[in-house]
Amino acid sequence: MIRKLFRFLFKILLWFFAISIGLVIIYKWVPVPVTPLMVIRTIEQKIDGKDIVWKHDWESIDNISKNLQLAVICSEDQNFLNHHGFDMKAIEKAIEFNKKGKRTRGASTISQQTAKNVFLWPHRSWLRKGLEAYFTFLIELIWSKERIMEVYLNSIEMGNGIYGAEAAAQHWFKRPAANLRQQEAAAIAAILPSPLRYRASPATNYIQRRKNWITQQMRFFGPLNYE
Repeated sequence: MIRKLFRFLFKILLWFFAISIGLVIIYKWVPVPVTPLMVIRTIEQKIDGKDIVWKHDWESIDNISKNLQLAVICSEDQNFLNHHGFDMKAIEKAIEFNKKGKRTRGASTISQQTAKNVFLWPHRSWLRKGLEAYFTFLIELIWSKERIMEVYLNSIEMGNGIYGAEAAAQHWFKRPAANLRQQEAAAIAAILPSPLRYRASPATNYIQRRKNWITQQMRFFGPLNYE
């Protein structure tokens, strides 16, 4: 019985590795049509008796404003172009910060957020964090930084039922993602920590302060180069 159990578990692991690696290879070129979070949000809307909102329009990174690409880097992960999926300095700082008080600070990189958004579920657990690390390793190994940014900006939640840069640009500013101005891009980046709570437009005082900080960081960061 024990031998059969181990064989069964071994087969499950083989299938898991084969399917997960296959998906990452496919998504290196193919647009991601749906994510677990999109499905979960739709179910939540249905259960709560709310209107179902699901806006998601995939766009090539060439059709997404460099302003938005730079804004999310400055807001979420300023070391994105240099690390290999995990920002160890940010993790160390978060651990020290979390030891001091009740508030907690995360240290997820854009690569980690992309892995979670595309392949996993949003609720925190040790299992999810372990799988997140695994998928982060895979996408950093198989995808380019530009592809990670492209998938990230097409998959991330940017409002109630709003997923991806194009849907967000149309929803918040009535313009294509390719034409987002610096302040508009900063506004969208400013709400990412809690897109169901905050609005990119009109901006509250808190979001305006975050916008100002992000635009300042964008000027310091300089031109965006994935090479």
